[in-house]
Amino acid sequence: MFFERPDGGETAVLVHIDLEAEEDQEDPLEFEELARSAGAIPVQFIKGSRKKPDAGHFVGTGKLDEIAAAVKEHQAELVLFNHSLSPSQERNLEKALQCRVLDRTGLILDIFAQRARSYEGKLQVELAQLEHTVTRLKRGWTHLDRQKGGIGLRGAGETQLELDQRMIRQRIKNINKGLVKVRAQREQGRRSRSRADISTISLVGYTNAGKSSLFNALAGAETYAADQLFATLDSTLRRIAVPSFGPAILADTVGFISHLPHKLVEAFRATLEETAQADLLLHVIDAANDQHEYFTEQVNEVLAEIAASQVPCLLVYNKIDLLAQREPALERDQRGKPVRLWLSARTGAGVPLLLQAIGELLGQDIVERNIALRPDQGRLRARLYARGAVHREDVNADGEVSLAIRLPRADLDRLLLDEGLSHVAGG
Repeated sequence: MFFERPDGGETAVLVHIDLEAEEDQEDPLEFEELARSAGAIPVQFIKGSRKKPDAGHFVGTGKLDEIAAAVKEHQAELVLFNHSLSPSQERNLEKALQCRVLDRTGLILDIFAQRARSYEGKLQVELAQLEHTVTRLKRGWTHLDRQKGGIGLRGAGETQLELDQRMIRQRIKNINKGLVKVRAQREQGRRSRSRADISTISLVGYTNAGKSSLFNALAGAETYAADQLFATLDSTLRRIAVPSFGPAILADTVGFISHLPHKLVEAFRATLEETAQADLLLHVIDAANDQHEYFTEQVNEVLAEIAASQVPCLLVYNKIDLLAQREPALERDQRGKPVRLWLSARTGAGVPLLLQAIGELLGQDIVERNIALRPDQGRLRARLYARGAVHREDVNADGEVSLAIRLPRADLDRLLLDEGLSHVAGG
């Protein structure tokens, strides 16, 4: 990874300013949780309000003095802003405060850098970091930011700043090449699943909604799950058996957050494509969080950004074990289609109901019928058994096999096509 992080936690002063010019304000409590997730130790939270940001320091002179006093009092190593800062604002703030300054985007990037585990995840995070940082390099090279001339001072024609920028741009180019290969492999995997006609279910939701816990409950897996923001970054796939339907692929994906930096959406587009290409989305919602309606809207915005808003979706309200008198329940629309489910991934209450709902939503075009096979059609019989589609079998005196089958119509049509049959006789 391009960026090294300190081993221990860093003392940090947090800053949140309510701006009259912004209708959609960031959440101070979520920001503090982000800071702790990154390993920071908040020592003071400074809040204020302005009509609009100051062009030079984002905050006014009075608030700047207050932040400087807090940094000095607590000997803070870092000041975190719950806003997006321009490169010049970061430089001016660091000069005035004499410590490192990081904005909301930089903070989220740092958390992503800690959480990434796979090769693809690390490449995606580094790409986003480099693109965010290339415009901020000047603060590290203020003594070399102007090419000097004169005898003995004529160099190769590049300042250290220009050399660094060129090195970073080359690294960005190399990362993009690597991601192209990874995306090709991911697309090949998707094509293979499509040829095998295996449906894909993708878990989506606001960060810390309990997606990984639900993934473990459904897949019997042991992926990392923790009560913190962005515990999961790398897309994980597992094959699961859906009752009354058959096999399916379950995908756990990165959690969303309000105002997810566009650089991250772009960098993680390959991973998020698992969501856009899914047959069904399970939108996991933290039912115990008072802001869950707002979080749901934020997730829907990101789904629209990655062209996944048209994918069939089931709302899964998680953590009902934290709610008084809330039992597992499956809610349907006027046509009887499952639309909302209440469960607890931690206790497992309601998980069987979820599997039932998944089976109904994936199997809306299910064929249930009896078919008659001749003795020479044993291969078709074997393939139907392999898909778990046979519920009963009877054999008559002539050796003709009667099968009671249940499977998606597309699967049956594909099997018949592969066997060179337009139809099979009913039994």
